[in-house]
Amino acid sequence: MFRPGYLELYEKGILAERAGRTWKSLDACRICPRDCGANRAGGETGFCSAGKLPEISSYGPHFGEESPLVGRHGSGTIFFSHCNLKCAFCQNFDISHLPDGRPYKIDALVRMMLQLQDRGCHNINFVTPSHFVPQILAALIPAIEDGLHVPLVYNTGSYDTVETLRLLENVFDIYMPDLKFMDSTIADRYMEAPDYPDVAGKALREMHRQVGDLIINKQGIAERGLLVRHLVMPENQAGSREAMRFLAKEISRDTYVNVMNQYRPCGNITGDDPASRPITREEFKKAVQAALDAGITRLDERKFFLFRDL
Repeated sequence: MFRPGYLELYEKGILAERAGRTWKSLDACRICPRDCGANRAGGETGFCSAGKLPEISSYGPHFGEESPLVGRHGSGTIFFSHCNLKCAFCQNFDISHLPDGRPYKIDALVRMMLQLQDRGCHNINFVTPSHFVPQILAALIPAIEDGLHVPLVYNTGSYDTVETLRLLENVFDIYMPDLKFMDSTIADRYMEAPDYPDVAGKALREMHRQVGDLIINKQGIAERGLLVRHLVMPENQAGSREAMRFLAKEISRDTYVNVMNQYRPCGNITGDDPASRPITREEFKKAVQAALDAGITRLDERKFFLFRDL
């Protein structure tokens, strides 16, 4: 019978030690690659705009995620406010940039996790968690003491340091990173993060080292492993062929990949930007073919109908 890794960490006292270390880091935050050094414990904010308390936009069972996460009862998503990437085209712009949400005490985050588990959700899915790692670990201990036992999902944009990810080893059973861009110039244009391709590559290698390829049980539910998302962009700005080659050669040909076709211009995208239109059916087909050409065959099979042919 599956047992989440965080339970053993709790029993050995390792989880409490890691939670304490990450909480102290809020005095000069370097949790993510922005390396701001902001004193979040003292009220300062850095690039991500997050403070000491977890800020949450919404939570509840979610049925729009990949099928191995959703099952019959949904993925228990907790949408954190703010972001350490703040993509110019973000489809959750109100959450990541404005933000839509408010601060909650740690015990409220504990109750959210337990409520989602009680509602039958197959996992607790932390959406955009990178800047709230200390708060998640702090909430996890009392949640375990009150009976939390479902897998945890780290649903990230992949702008994570290897050092932080190592503190999460065996805390998260499922990593679900985006692989957004393979070109540093384009990453700088849309995220002010020219180091994104390098950072994300190292992050994905570390995630896979920890959890391996995605394991799905007989009921079709993911229990442990890596699930990668890649959003296809207009004019191949995401570098889909390079992304698939990277996954096949540097991670694993058995990587479970969701090639996503739902891009639409949002946020701060203007009419003269290459990303100012949805992708075409042909652009999506080329991205899927790039995955197959690279030897990746575990592709999520959800269907979308958002294309417009130019």
